[in-house]
Amino acid sequence: MDKCPKCGMLKDLCVCEILDKQGVAKIKVYTTKKKFKKLITVVEGIDKAQLIQTTRELKQKFACGGTSKDGIIILQGDHKRKVTAVLKQLGYPEENIEIN
Repeated sequence: MDKCPKCGMLKDLCVCEILDKQGVAKIKVYTTKKKFKKLITVVEGIDKAQLIQTTRELKQKFACGGTSKDGIIILQGDHKRKVTAVLKQLGYPEENIEIN
């Protein structure tokens, strides 16, 4: 049986990940143009512990390329309107998500 390194409970019963997501500061979502006037969606404010997993989930849901570095998720294309629903589905509180 796997145990959580933080609390020592079984992985199935552990709620550390959910509590970490709820303690997140504001998450900013906006689009900007890059080379050749291509739009990208930027997500800032995700905790570094969940950054890679959240990036992977967003890329799979939107079927797009992207990367994460320095606490920022960059997705190819304009996904600004859809990001809130997916982040809410992943356990992030909706009141912490700010779309510009």
